[in-house]
Amino acid sequence: MPDVFISRQPLINRQNRILANRLCLHPLGGAGAREAVGALQSLADDWPADEKPLFIGLGNTPWDAGLLEWIAPANATLEVPGAAFAGADAATLAASLQTAGTSLCLMIDEHAKAALSSGVAFRFIGLDARRFPPAQLKTLAAQTQPHGIGVAFNVPDKQSFQDCLNAGLNAAASWFFREPSVRAKAVNPAQAQIIRIMNLVRKNADIREIEAALKLDVTLSYKLLRYINSVGFGLSCEIQSFRHAVTILGYDKLNRWLSLLLATASRDPMAQAQMHTALCRARLMEIIGCGLVDKNEYDNLFIVGAFSMLETLLGVSMEKALETMNLPETIADALLGRSGIYGPFLDLAIACEGEDGEAIAAQAAMLGLSGDAFNRALMQALAFAEAIQT
Repeated sequence: MPDVFISRQPLINRQNRILANRLCLHPLGGAGAREAVGALQSLADDWPADEKPLFIGLGNTPWDAGLLEWIAPANATLEVPGAAFAGADAATLAASLQTAGTSLCLMIDEHAKAALSSGVAFRFIGLDARRFPPAQLKTLAAQTQPHGIGVAFNVPDKQSFQDCLNAGLNAAASWFFREPSVRAKAVNPAQAQIIRIMNLVRKNADIREIEAALKLDVTLSYKLLRYINSVGFGLSCEIQSFRHAVTILGYDKLNRWLSLLLATASRDPMAQAQMHTALCRARLMEIIGCGLVDKNEYDNLFIVGAFSMLETLLGVSMEKALETMNLPETIADALLGRSGIYGPFLDLAIACEGEDGEAIAAQAAMLGLSGDAFNRALMQALAFAEAIQT
């Protein structure tokens, strides 16, 4: 049955921060441009309009001018391959692109010259880092600089990311930051203190004992209250203190927000992008779990997603990261072996960070999710991660 699933990539700038997000549509089972447009249109109510720019591509699917039927939101940029300008209807395509007024990213290929001479205005110029060696990237970046902002896609590792920046490109998209920059023998003191507080909360320790632990690091108290009061949480009143937070949320809900503090204690240069990934996974797992697990499991799904990046954020093995935490066995099973009740949810959250639409569809099918249901959840998760980090 035709369906469309979306994968994502963050676009990282020179300051190691997420500049934009890239969404790749994967039409499957005979789906084409019409179904892709339908998938995009169905996201209107969930589209993160206040979020960072979103690049829209077709992945490995041949580009189709039918995508122009989609009325793109203001923060959307359509990726257009140079090959689209090589056909007999190139002039018609150019006219349609000029009329649409949509932000465009030209994907450089052997037909780029025809695209650049078509009269179409491109905001971005995209270069595939797997296709061009560093020296050629530098040449192409210089040649295309007058035509748009240069960005790289499909960057395999941190060295390639640096090569792209050295070539003169402004940002690069991929998941090269999921590997820690530095390996540590143990968690640092700030992280250890957060774990201590989390364990107190899990044991339902007296509020005064937890408050005393928080007061040892005023920054932690500030960050915790900032997260709880963020737009992403959606409270109708402002939480003024830890005691107030316990009264309003309870210990179980509070534990999920404490879990986010571990990310803030990371010393990795890519910590912001890593935390964004953890937040997106956490919220995505929680959303897709609605109706599939008991309500009292939702917070655990969130924590599994948030903790799935601990190896990267803390710079230690997952086993070392978890050894001092009093986590339920179901959470530990998912984090250590992607098994148990939460394993399939984590598999899906990680699958959508890849380029294999079939793999995303297979994982979604295990949970009974259609492409539309999954894509909506992904958009909501992206908006959530942005709201928390704003």
